[in-house]
Amino acid sequence: MSILVIGSVAYDSVTTPAGSREDALGGSATYFSVASSYFTPVSIVAVVGEDFLPEHVQLLENKKVDVSGLEQKPGRSFRWSGVYGAEDVNSRDTLDTQLNVFAEFSPVLGHDQQRTPYIFLANIDPDLQLGILEQLEATPMLVAMDTMNFWIAGKKAGLERVLEKVDVLFVDEGEIRDLTGEVNLVTAARKTMDMGPSVVAVKRGASGVLLVGRDSAFAAPAFPLDLVVDPTGAGDSFAGGFMGYLASTGDLSPDGFRRAAALGSVMGSFAVESFSLDRLVSLTNAEIEDRFRALSELVRFVPLGKTESLPWRNSN
Repeated sequence: MSILVIGSVAYDSVTTPAGSREDALGGSATYFSVASSYFTPVSIVAVVGEDFLPEHVQLLENKKVDVSGLEQKPGRSFRWSGVYGAEDVNSRDTLDTQLNVFAEFSPVLGHDQQRTPYIFLANIDPDLQLGILEQLEATPMLVAMDTMNFWIAGKKAGLERVLEKVDVLFVDEGEIRDLTGEVNLVTAARKTMDMGPSVVAVKRGASGVLLVGRDSAFAAPAFPLDLVVDPTGAGDSFAGGFMGYLASTGDLSPDGFRRAAALGSVMGSFAVESFSLDRLVSLTNAEIEDRFRALSELVRFVPLGKTESLPWRNSN
């Protein structure tokens, strides 16, 4: 089934220990849509400026992303620049944020978009996220959202109104601690579920992801890489793989969510292997499947048989 993603399409200028890239294609909706496009139809709702390059529209169309909701307005596209730490590539400093046309982003869904079965609300203003949900004509099978510390600190009341209406929250360790005031991640996830979501995916960078449901918890490792080039978009690519799996299979069981988390981890690992979307757009199905199988091998071990016990030390 199809996914509707509402978020940003942007140009990023990034410096990492591996190098730098100026005005690279980025944005939460961009990474998400490309990652999910390998598995299911996806439509994007976003706004760009007059400076947005036709070849970048073509890139999305080449991945069979529906760009009918990509609106172009007078002005410049959203731009962000940042520097990642030399010792900890998961830490970054924002140098500049220019909202430009994104500052006036007020999405209006078309008739077909209002009936999309899977919705992903990328990291945008909670008021916009809520406005999207209020436009839906049919109850989706699944609504997921992302957020960030800026909204948690500045618009918590609005964020809580959105949380009441979503099924899945994607959030990182620092964000969920800020949201709940809890240090322990499982406790924080349980407290978050009291606000509305039935599943919380805590993104932990190189440590993988913690997936907490009403009656279960699951930890998926990050795929080990020799080199991380650019972490920008890793979380949105994770969400794209995650939601792409669920929408393509319709499997919303605990096992389905576990597989979705593992596939999300795989798609995030590809995203960080290059600047911008270079690696994501060049993937083959075989590469994705091979890495998915390799990830399962990382955590595979022989379980205890029914009549088997651990090798306890003789206490006599």
